[in-house]
Amino acid sequence: MPKPRKHLVSLSDTPYYHCISRCVRRAFLCGVDPLSGFDFSHRRGWIVNRMEKLSRSFAIELCAYAVMSNHYHVVVRVDRDRALAWTEREVVARWLLMFKAPDLVQRWLDGGDMDAGERAAVSGWVACRRERLCNLSWFMRCLNEGIARLANEEDHCTGRFWEGRFKSQALLDERALLACMAYVDLNPIRAGIARTPEHSHYTSIQERCKPGQASSLRPFSGDRDDDKGIPYTLAEYLHLVDWSGRAIRAEKGSIPQDTPPILNRLGMQPMGLLDYLEADPRPLASALGPAAKLRQFARSIGGSFVKGIGLGTRLCPEQP
Repeated sequence: MPKPRKHLVSLSDTPYYHCISRCVRRAFLCGVDPLSGFDFSHRRGWIVNRMEKLSRSFAIELCAYAVMSNHYHVVVRVDRDRALAWTEREVVARWLLMFKAPDLVQRWLDGGDMDAGERAAVSGWVACRRERLCNLSWFMRCLNEGIARLANEEDHCTGRFWEGRFKSQALLDERALLACMAYVDLNPIRAGIARTPEHSHYTSIQERCKPGQASSLRPFSGDRDDDKGIPYTLAEYLHLVDWSGRAIRAEKGSIPQDTPPILNRLGMQPMGLLDYLEADPRPLASALGPAAKLRQFARSIGGSFVKGIGLGTRLCPEQP
């Protein structure tokens, strides 16, 4: 039986999460329909545009994404502290980018007179929206619902567009984060629809490779003590993705000699990373990270065990 999302997300353990949504019946509703021959690839652009729009409203940053023919991946960082620091007017302004406000809230924005009860009602409404704007489920709901409405309108039909709830995976340390980002960015290459990362359309790696372009993605800070970005340089990450993309398509054998030094800094075994990137199909573990952090995460979400300890041990060995 599926667990409630509150039992799969623990912001006290990690702000980083990998989410996946798949089209209903695994049909190619975002690509070329093999039966009708219609090409729905433009819907992949809808998803990218909506993700970027929502990231400007929510206290949720995009780290990586890849939109495929019948599913998409997104890696996000939930910044609840930023949402708590917003003023009430900023919360309302962000909410109004997506939805309408009740007349009472609009009257408050316009500076109209209101008694204590009305003011308390406005404060309660704002507090609720503040929580939603740093909630992973609400982010994915706003993303998927908007795309489903557009697709159903285009198809002149009703019904489900997405296959049930989105799946989420907690990323418990920087090794899990970078490995998952590389996995997401390499999806088109692993699927055989792109030859290089920079030519992988509708991916974050392609966006990061475009010089001088304003990006909605969380930047690389290059500083492990800096909370304003991902704690490595963009050049290191691009090297990691490029090397991984070459290695996972090679015949089985020895690891290439040009293993990026970032793996040494991460304390990550090259074979463990390649095993993770090559494994397909596989069920999505509810969390990814070293065994000790996985056990702590299990306790945080009210469980005694979390799937993925074996994979986490191979990918993220315990550091001395």
